[in-house]
Amino acid sequence: MKYSTKVGNAGEYKTGCLVVTPARARSIFRTTKHRDYVERLTADNAHGKTVVLALPDKIEHVMVVGADEKKQSESDFRKNVGAAARALAQISVPDAVWHLNDIEVTDRDVYWKTRNALSTLSGSLYRFDEHKSRREKVSRPRRVAIHADRRTRTTTLRAIRHAQALDAGLELAKNLGNQPPNICNPGYLARESRKLGRLPKTSVRVLDEKQMQTMGMGAFMSVTRGSENPGKMIVVRYNGGRKGDAPIALIGKGITFDSGGISLKAGAGMDEMKFDMAGAASVLGATRAAIDGQLPLNLLCIVAAAENMPSGKASRPGDIVTTHSGKTVEILNTDAEGRLVLCDAISYAKTLKPSVIIDVATLTGACVVALGSHASALYSNDDALTRSLEESGQYIQDRVWPMPLWDEYQQQLSSPFADMSNIGGREAGSITAACFLSRFAGSVKWAHLDIAGTAYRGGAHKGSTGRPVPLLFQYLIDRL
Repeated sequence: MKYSTKVGNAGEYKTGCLVVTPARARSIFRTTKHRDYVERLTADNAHGKTVVLALPDKIEHVMVVGADEKKQSESDFRKNVGAAARALAQISVPDAVWHLNDIEVTDRDVYWKTRNALSTLSGSLYRFDEHKSRREKVSRPRRVAIHADRRTRTTTLRAIRHAQALDAGLELAKNLGNQPPNICNPGYLARESRKLGRLPKTSVRVLDEKQMQTMGMGAFMSVTRGSENPGKMIVVRYNGGRKGDAPIALIGKGITFDSGGISLKAGAGMDEMKFDMAGAASVLGATRAAIDGQLPLNLLCIVAAAENMPSGKASRPGDIVTTHSGKTVEILNTDAEGRLVLCDAISYAKTLKPSVIIDVATLTGACVVALGSHASALYSNDDALTRSLEESGQYIQDRVWPMPLWDEYQQQLSSPFADMSNIGGREAGSITAACFLSRFAGSVKWAHLDIAGTAYRGGAHKGSTGRPVPLLFQYLIDRL
């Protein structure tokens, strides 16, 4: 997708589709040879509703969106933006111009309107048909311009630069998530990550199993041991900030397929376990967005990539392993493997002296039960970090919900044989998983995002959502 701006009289553009409010449409029609089209615009225009009119002119289609009110609530704006994005995805035109700034949103500026509109549009226009023998032939817009006057053009251009970067990051995250597990294994993630090393100010290092074994990553090795596809610890560095500034660390769970291991999952829906690497996909996507957006900060992206498979070499319930930190873990359930690869990744990240660590994982089914698909669960040892992530998520509508991380939950992880067990029983599963990870974060500012309910959709519309790439990218922008 290519985003840009346009200035001037909207009625004089040459475009496949002009997206306007009812008032703007009437104004254009009255000053052109299409005055009769005014009668086609009824007075019952409503928020979330679109009317598409075909014109035999240099403007091929006019899409009229929403109600007549110039000033809209944030909720109504989102309804209209969503309706316009869905309609654009169905129109066979090469380009479009969006007269977005005729709308005023309470307490929101041009930058916010542009960012949110184009983020919604990116989602509507995305398709993944790489493995279809016959691909859909619908021609969707590949170029979309936002109308701006001379006063707002600089702000609009900044918003478009960030929207363009987010579009690239979301596409990467979704493409990785949607690949089948026979293609997207740890080696594939490593190869795709290495491509980021070709971009400015970016380097990539991949640790193999031999190196991780030498470094004492016994928790990670306990997960990857059962698979014929070797695990990888992928480290991407983007040095866009000042030399010596501590990086922000993003860590992603990259279980490219989760069978449950010896604690084998039920067969129904197991195909969706290819999405268990969505945390990895999201941190790589956010990193790509930061690079493309040329954000002036230092970023450390770590992907803990492995398969969780049953075999004669796989870990057994009752095994005890020593983590990179030196702490020991009794593995009571091999299907609680994400926290095992993440704990070693967090410990390793701490040796690289980050200012903050944010790990992202499709960690627990308990999170889906608690929050559904609307919000990701947020755990943190720092109140300021919690507020920052909340505010960034609310701004870009990739929301999180803070969850408790109280000491009372920690006792559920007690083990008579090791420093801790990897599960805490049936109650508060998402919380005890976060408590486990908190033991490895220690005093470093840390947050954990459990995205099990938000990272992908099941059913007829199965696929990666790309979340929480928008949240992570907005959090990085908000740090500038």
